[in-house]
Amino acid sequence: MTIDYAHAREMMVEQQVRPWEVLDARVLDVLGTLPREDFLPAEQRALAYADVPLPLGGGAFSLKPVVVGRALQALALDGSEDVLEIGTGNGYLTACLGQLARDVVSIERDGERAAAADAAIKAHGLNNVQVVNADAMAWDTPRRFKVICVTGAVEAIPQKFIRWLEPGGRMFIVRGRSPAMEAVLLHNDVNGPRIQSLFETDLPYLAGAAPAPTFEF
Repeated sequence: MTIDYAHAREMMVEQQVRPWEVLDARVLDVLGTLPREDFLPAEQRALAYADVPLPLGGGAFSLKPVVVGRALQALALDGSEDVLEIGTGNGYLTACLGQLARDVVSIERDGERAAAADAAIKAHGLNNVQVVNADAMAWDTPRRFKVICVTGAVEAIPQKFIRWLEPGGRMFIVRGRSPAMEAVLLHNDVNGPRIQSLFETDLPYLAGAAPAPTFEF
């Protein structure tokens, strides 16, 4: 059976993403044209436009298309931004960021995933994206970014992530304890971080960012 990916992509936008209040024309254009199947292994391509998170291995999952859409819309990219993505995953969201922003650095702790994502991104001619194989919880940089997009959940937002933001910068991140997590946009205002609540969701934690286990007697 041959899948009409272009039609499936159109249906994803019209039946999943738009109804979830993603109305930004630039975001919808990227989601409607970038082939998500190109970022997936062969066995997952039939599910490229399904409303489900797809396993990446090691307990990690890709974001559902609706969450990708909401994250991109919240970040309100205009093409001038330097972006840091924490958690490259399969590289699909990374490529979306690359089409919407000036420059993207994406951190991925799994070496095989980083290499596969980098190859898929390069295949789409996105030369403004750099994939770095590193653990974001151990990695550091003196660079500051206008935008940060975090693709895994944290119990609490790490101070080092905020330190990587420029003054006036913004960060999309999901925080809290499963199953009741909150996606937020953190604004790095002059008087300190300001949190804007976006929507409720439930994501796997970033490695090293999960709450400590609790023991019940």
